[in-house]
Amino acid sequence: MTELAWKTDVQLACAGDREAFSRLVRQMQNELYGMARTLLQRDEDCADAIQEAILKAYRSMGKLREPAYFRTWMFRIVIHECRRIYRKQKRVSPTDAIPERADPSREPDLDLRDAVNRLDEPLRTLVKLHYFADLPLAQIADIMDVSEGTLKSRLHRARRQLVKWLNVSERGEIGYEC
Repeated sequence: MTELAWKTDVQLACAGDREAFSRLVRQMQNELYGMARTLLQRDEDCADAIQEAILKAYRSMGKLREPAYFRTWMFRIVIHECRRIYRKQKRVSPTDAIPERADPSREPDLDLRDAVNRLDEPLRTLVKLHYFADLPLAQIADIMDVSEGTLKSRLHRARRQLVKWLNVSERGEIGYEC
């Protein structure tokens, strides 16, 4: 799709044209899935997040203040839906908290993805978007609506926490210093 066709479809979609909105979503579907897959583990959850995001975007299309930022707006909605699903999955029942191992005092070895999933928001989303989805900080800053300096500070904090959890500074496996 050419840039002119994209802009035209965004303007038509803002005016209520369903077909134009559908073309925009079809054009972005792989990017939306990639974003959701970066933040969620299961394909079913990704599909749910994308479906909800598309529905919310369609319902509020008239509220889009700046049509030029349609793509960023859609990514924000997908990220919010992924966070909602992630939080929903993190809720545990009392029986889920019972340890399965004989020695519950020992902390399990975590792989990198498990450690990243333990990070608080917005650090978890930032790490996943920057390192797993390979997005540049400038684009993440637009999507998350924060400055690049703030993201760099958060990224530094996240890396320090990951190094601590993974005990990589003791083994020297990563060239990042605390």
